[in-house]
Amino acid sequence: MREALTGTSRSAPVRRARADSAWAPLATRVFRALWVAQLVSNVGSWMQMVGAQWLLIGQDAALVTLVQTASSLPMALLALPSGVVADRYDRRAVLLAAQAALFAVSAVLSVLAFTGALTPVLLLVLTFLLGCGTALMGPAWQAVQPELVERRQLGRAAALGGVNMNLARAVGPALGGVVVAAGAGWVFAFNAASYLGIAAVLLLWRRPRAEVPVPGDERLLSALDAGRRYVRYAPGVRRVLLRTALFVPGAAALWALLPLVASRSLHLGSGGYGLLLGAVGVGAVAGAFVLPHSNRVLGVNRTLGAGAVVFACVLVVLATVRVPWLVTVALSFSGLAWIGVLSTLNAALQTRLPGWVRARGLAVYLLVFQGGQTLAAPLWGTLADRLGLTVPLLAGGAFLLAGAASLWRWPLHDTEGVDASPSAHWPVPPLVFAPGPATGPVLVTVSYRVASDNSAAFSDRMRHVARSRRRTGALTWGLYQDGQDPGHFVEHYLVASWSEHLAQHGGRLTVTDRRHEEFARQLLLPGTEPEVTHAFDTLSGPVVPVVPAVPGTEAPTR
Repeated sequence: MREALTGTSRSAPVRRARADSAWAPLATRVFRALWVAQLVSNVGSWMQMVGAQWLLIGQDAALVTLVQTASSLPMALLALPSGVVADRYDRRAVLLAAQAALFAVSAVLSVLAFTGALTPVLLLVLTFLLGCGTALMGPAWQAVQPELVERRQLGRAAALGGVNMNLARAVGPALGGVVVAAGAGWVFAFNAASYLGIAAVLLLWRRPRAEVPVPGDERLLSALDAGRRYVRYAPGVRRVLLRTALFVPGAAALWALLPLVASRSLHLGSGGYGLLLGAVGVGAVAGAFVLPHSNRVLGVNRTLGAGAVVFACVLVVLATVRVPWLVTVALSFSGLAWIGVLSTLNAALQTRLPGWVRARGLAVYLLVFQGGQTLAAPLWGTLADRLGLTVPLLAGGAFLLAGAASLWRWPLHDTEGVDASPSAHWPVPPLVFAPGPATGPVLVTVSYRVASDNSAAFSDRMRHVARSRRRTGALTWGLYQDGQDPGHFVEHYLVASWSEHLAQHGGRLTVTDRRHEEFARQLLLPGTEPEVTHAFDTLSGPVVPVVPAVPGTEAPTR
């Protein structure tokens, strides 16, 4: 730990870690150091959660579930702005700022607990502030993963992240249940100290200069809109979000109601509650070993379906069984299902998102994930207050089964042909004017010559190109066929500013985007090339003339 950690230390493997093993990402030194530091921090977070929930255990069920809501709500509110920050600025600096904020809030929580001044309202407010720090950290933390491991190891890295959380779930609640008996202040103090480890590793990590984002001239709202536009026109990303939304709310019934199951149904104390959560963690660790095999044998969609069904069965057990050891065994299967589903979804999303919008895309994922928990938790708590624990637990199971059944209609798309690596294959446009970065909107027109018998096929292939244009900056898009010359097609799209269009030239496009363009161009008449023009809104301000290009020397443009 004394020497600087770099993101390029993949050549220093752990001897026992094979490239195809579940533990392979730990061969990367910086990933390994962050993983260990995160484990300590996650243990502290689970200790804090147990302490907070147990302080409110004598209150109404809705108030107990508000601890989870207070922790999750900031992600719903701040995920998208945090994604913009993580895409525009050095993610290492963003993560360090988040650790400092989390440490400060945890320290205040500890002091109030030690002095006896911690009321339920203050506890929920400070839990909310901790959630704000986590929301700032979340997109940046997810977005740096592809910088730490190879692309083919993203699935294993996501699974190891789940193992990390669930190992902490296995240790943290049990440890928290013991420590809280000596005073809740000690639980909160440990959580505060746990953030220092991650901060130390981040301070020693030196990100490769080429990977550090450079602040652009995008304003917050335009950057948010760019992220929204990308997700809207990326079908594979939207499908991951849909599968997340069809799993998390039902699964949230377990996390929201488990402390009540422990105290009311099983008549366990804080230590017993910790052991129940520990069983979930043990199952999740086992799931990290099972996941690569299940994805290989079952495929991702059957893995998602099996995970939802298993989790639903566990909720049925919680609703109907009053034998602690049987419930403990069942909860281990919930951990396996939880890590199987979420690791599969996380890896699929990481694979699809290019670097320029990765944090914003992951922020939307975290928004769906945390939003599902935030909205579902108080609903399950309210139902438990009015109807008892059985009804909400069975309802959560029914929701999960319905989600599993929907896989035949809305499966997760295959990622084998997806390559989100940047592809700057468009040359710089040779203009006779020098537009400023804010000049716009810009109308880009592309003319194509296609054989008349290929017209329908060309139009169909251009649908993929249309989504590419819109994902990377186009506000509008259209493809028109000449009424007098059916082999003449005109594509046009509008970009908000010249800087936005140059961003398309300079790295927003991916290898997959290039393949879609090449696939469509295979139908062009032999010997013809697209003809591209760039037109500027004359009302947006004057442009400055430059030396005209010599005729015949212009490069092909996009």
